[in-house]
Amino acid sequence: MPVLARRLALAAAGLGALALSPAVAPAGALVTEAGGPKVGLQPRSTLLFPGETAKAGVPLYPKDPAYPEKFANPSGAPVLASSRVYPIYWDPTNDNYHGEWQNSIDTFMQAMGAGSGSLGSVFAVDSQYTDAANQHASYRSTFMGAVTDTEKYPAATCTDPQPLLGTSSPGHEPNEIACLTDKQIRAQLETFTAQHSLPKGMGTIFYVLTPPGVTVCLNEAGGPTGHCSDYHKASLEEGETKAEEEAKLEEEKESYENSFCSYHSDIDTDKAPNGDGSTILYAVIPWTAGGIGDYGLGLLGEESMQPGYPCQDGGINPISKPQIEQPEKPKTRTEKEQEEFNTAKPEEKAQKEKERLLEGPHVEEPNQLLNEVGPDGAHDHGLSDVIINQIAVEQQDTVTDPLLDGWQDSVGNEATDECRNFFASGGVSGSASANEFTDAGTLSNQKVGAKSYYLNNAFNLAALKLPYPGVPCLGGVNLAPQFTAPNPVNSEEIVGFDGMESDVALDAGTAYNAKGEAQRTYATYTWNFGDGTPTVTGYAPGQAPGNPPSSLCEAPWLPPCAGSTFHSYKYGGEYEVTLTVTDAGGNTATTMQKIKVVGPPAPGTPGSGSGGAGTGVGAGVITPPGGPGGSSLPRPVATAAAMSSSLKQVARNGLLVHYSVNEQVAGRFEVLLEAAAAHRLGIAGPVATNLPAGSPKSLVIGHALLVTTKGGKSSVRIKFSPSVAKHLRHAHRVKLTLRLTARNASALNPLFTTVMSTVELHG
Repeated sequence: MPVLARRLALAAAGLGALALSPAVAPAGALVTEAGGPKVGLQPRSTLLFPGETAKAGVPLYPKDPAYPEKFANPSGAPVLASSRVYPIYWDPTNDNYHGEWQNSIDTFMQAMGAGSGSLGSVFAVDSQYTDAANQHASYRSTFMGAVTDTEKYPAATCTDPQPLLGTSSPGHEPNEIACLTDKQIRAQLETFTAQHSLPKGMGTIFYVLTPPGVTVCLNEAGGPTGHCSDYHKASLEEGETKAEEEAKLEEEKESYENSFCSYHSDIDTDKAPNGDGSTILYAVIPWTAGGIGDYGLGLLGEESMQPGYPCQDGGINPISKPQIEQPEKPKTRTEKEQEEFNTAKPEEKAQKEKERLLEGPHVEEPNQLLNEVGPDGAHDHGLSDVIINQIAVEQQDTVTDPLLDGWQDSVGNEATDECRNFFASGGVSGSASANEFTDAGTLSNQKVGAKSYYLNNAFNLAALKLPYPGVPCLGGVNLAPQFTAPNPVNSEEIVGFDGMESDVALDAGTAYNAKGEAQRTYATYTWNFGDGTPTVTGYAPGQAPGNPPSSLCEAPWLPPCAGSTFHSYKYGGEYEVTLTVTDAGGNTATTMQKIKVVGPPAPGTPGSGSGGAGTGVGAGVITPPGGPGGSSLPRPVATAAAMSSSLKQVARNGLLVHYSVNEQVAGRFEVLLEAAAAHRLGIAGPVATNLPAGSPKSLVIGHALLVTTKGGKSSVRIKFSPSVAKHLRHAHRVKLTLRLTARNASALNPLFTTVMSTVELHG
């Protein structure tokens, strides 16, 4: 019985799942030293074996349930702000690496470089990742041109776990090119770069690509458990017992789990902690696209039919509803269909089985030629699409973790690993059905240059820091500033502008202070109100009470805040309000809305009655004159006093404050506690600024906004954070200072009033 048929029979009996059942999750893609030097490894996808089950959307790895939240670069290790890319095809085997494949791969890498900076690309997701120098892993790559290295392979020192039965090169002995080690690749790369005076350093990435027939092993010895790009496949024979078959399949499973699709690493002979001019960054992309649809590789029997999907999407169903990692499964026959199959002729059985398997796990080749043959007379043109996905993965992992000590989670997964086998975000086009000639679908999810590709999505750490938009796996970056302009308003009225309507995918990130310590950061919002007043800039989320924004925001946001802000216009007219948003990746976008203000026009403009040419309305932007006398509103009059006395009530319900103002104002209440007392109680907070001379150092432990539309009396309750409330609750006596800062509604020359009072609270 042929091996494939034998496996099918075993699968029906609960055996042989290795050859048929794809997984919903990767096999611990991680930074590891397995078998040799430290590498960022992309293993084949984990398979589901008899007795294992998978819940929809729940990955089988890793053991640490908090691994995505722990994705970090704690030491601020370097990222690559840009990269020069050199593909090197190491192929002395008389063109085993077909020219059409090289052309497809080089075209992709050229388009990747030409599209640098595009937010619609998966590579833009990496820009949120920074290092201690606060440089971003920006999408800026340059294709430096590809070459073929025809240097003869060194003598094999490793054992190929599954030697091929032949080669396509006339005059070559079988298995002559079977196995290379990473050590040999590193040695050749050092020699090759020196011979051709190629640039090294932390801005260059070399891709070493090996052709079909060449297995790469990390372990010097290789073999079934030697961490190789190939794996040992069980040879099942007639007459074997069930125990013998199970033992062979278990050996195949172990070998498979130790195999990989690609990896990246570095050569740093100087041992420079952050790399230097002699550092060589490289990625190794062996041929792991299988041989489906290709009978021109010179391989014999089923060896030419090994699938490539474990190195692309793991055999998941990319268009399942909902879009979660659900494995593809061959169609199950009905009882009647099985009876018809059993009585069919051998050639009919083969055709029926092929049709059934076409509905099961298969690769996606958006650039396949369908029923047309390539230059070699085979249907293998699209196999390079599988290799291209591995290049895209290694490009992202290298720029975010070039020295393998940067952006990783708690178990060593890198930027693409958290979302491996996820392709759905951003929309998928093409057909999921496998073509009968290529055994591959045509799905794509990325447009790079003029062609479409099927590329793994990248992990968006910002989604774990803020709930909106909160998409953890992205195929591109959204940055769409947006706010809704108020209806026509009167001059001197306070109006709000809400930039939090914006769609900012990278709305949170990591920055580093002068000590190299990681700090949270957020997208910044800049408002230009079009009336000549100073622009307002601050972080979002958060809300600024006026123009300029307050120096404090609601914890835990960074000061100052400007995601939303208030403004008032002194003069009537039509103004262009411009919002500019810079996300955590350093990307910037702008939007503009017009607002109509009813009131007397600015002096010097047509219709103002002041005479003279003035500045005019121009393109709808009014620039009023400046000067210290521009405000006709008086300084506001305000009073404020705390009405609470019980520490426990204040800790539970907040500090009740009565206040009065004589006119429309915007402002802020702040509750201050002397720093010495705060330290004694274990309370933290920002240092209060602009205190009267001689005042003791104090911290701001609570605050609230004040916005009024007219004068009068009212009250406000200032709530405290859970941490502050906890410490206040256990104190015996605390003296607090209440500070109210209020400003009038003048846009040109706002006048401020500050009032302060004290209150003593008891336990």
